[in-house]
Amino acid sequence: MLLSLMIFVPLLGMVVVLLLPRESEELVKRVTLLFTLIPLVLAVALFISYNRSTAGTQYVVSIPWIQAFNIQYHIGIDGLSVTLLLLTALLGPICVIASWRNIEKGIKAYMALFLLLETGMLGFFAALDLFLFYVFFELTLLPMYFLIGVWGGPRREYAAIKFFLYTLFGSVLMLVAMIAVYLNSGEPGLRTFDIPTLITLASTEGHALNNLNFQIWVFLGFFIGFAVKVPIFPFHTWLPDAHVEAPTAISVILAGILLKMGTYGLVRVNMAMFPQGLDHFTNGIGFWGNSLALLGFINIVYGSFCALAQTDFKKLVAYSSIGHMGFVILGLAARNSEGITGAILQMFNHGVISAMLFLLVGVLYDRAHHREINGFGGLGSKMPVYTGITTLAFMASLGLPGLSGFVGEALSLLGAYDKFKLLTILSTIGIVVGAAYFLWTLQRVFLGNLNPKYEALPEINGREILTLVPLGILTIVLGVWPNFAIDMFRESVTNLIDVLNAI
Repeated sequence: MLLSLMIFVPLLGMVVVLLLPRESEELVKRVTLLFTLIPLVLAVALFISYNRSTAGTQYVVSIPWIQAFNIQYHIGIDGLSVTLLLLTALLGPICVIASWRNIEKGIKAYMALFLLLETGMLGFFAALDLFLFYVFFELTLLPMYFLIGVWGGPRREYAAIKFFLYTLFGSVLMLVAMIAVYLNSGEPGLRTFDIPTLITLASTEGHALNNLNFQIWVFLGFFIGFAVKVPIFPFHTWLPDAHVEAPTAISVILAGILLKMGTYGLVRVNMAMFPQGLDHFTNGIGFWGNSLALLGFINIVYGSFCALAQTDFKKLVAYSSIGHMGFVILGLAARNSEGITGAILQMFNHGVISAMLFLLVGVLYDRAHHREINGFGGLGSKMPVYTGITTLAFMASLGLPGLSGFVGEALSLLGAYDKFKLLTILSTIGIVVGAAYFLWTLQRVFLGNLNPKYEALPEINGREILTLVPLGILTIVLGVWPNFAIDMFRESVTNLIDVLNAI
């Protein structure tokens, strides 16, 4: 009941917001904030009460939904999903506060769509029925399309359509793969979409889901759908456009949560349900044997060099996200405890750090009305508090030891080195280039002589600091004490590795 309440409170909030008078803008904002704070309180309660000593799902709800096809409203959490639910619930109110003064038109519609988006994200991480999983996955598509297309920048329609078409392409392949899994799950009347059941059947000797060729093809169908979301090269080109045109809060959600939906799907479906398919693309044998690790390496190096070439602050952060998500893919490809633990930890850490970075870009854009890195200079003397927080976010993102970005990347590389030595060594190029573009940006924006145009530029205000402080605290805490998150999913990782080793 607690989990269902957390998922659907934002949906109830959307209905309430739609019933409010359009001219009552402050009331709309406050009601929206209330309906995002409730899931945060519930997520914290789930996080605290979660039993860390078991790999099984907890807070399970299973209710028949579409009985003719054995589709259930089946939800629950494990160590992986509980951390991402907490991150999603945390970014909800932060994004509402970040939108408080930045959204000037259609506030009622914006807030209603944002609440619908939050329900889709929360439901996705809790779903244990493949059909329900897909429904929540698709539920995030429409509100995100409008939030970019209506409230975005000058090229918002182009960016929104590109985002929609890329994601829809991946979703169609996922749908085909999902139907194939359902039809091969059993005889008519016994077929199922239940994810735990499908995982068991896929590991059962002689079952149709246990066939290698079948697993390879459905693995690819789901993989491309999730790869678009991550995004993994070459399905990445929608991301920079979407980030640049999206409002600040929507960029935060895009980088902080929607990208993690892709990697979460890879763990929940591709790795757990199709271990033979995963083995085919990661076993180091034959033409395809290192393909998943190779894609992770390409993401790291390509994303890092693209970020280095940017002069638009927001586009730089967008490309850096592509690079950092490559470490997640590389860690997952390793299929060992260190690699998978590092990948999952990096998912959470990147969600926190990238959210900070996009919020900080938004603070500067709101004042200067441009994001051209070379157009600034010397802001450190004018905005010392803003400079300090930005430096913290930069250092965390480039992987400075003692901050959260270091631990996830280090564990991912440690796990990957055991299987892909050359690719892992070459992937460290991304770390060096990451340090280069962040330090170079720090120099161009904050050091040197103050640009006379920004003599009157105001310091970061209390509302903006409020959105950044919780993320900054998490960045430091997870850098010093990563077990805060690792303990949550340790048993789930062990269980996943047992499944992978059983093939």
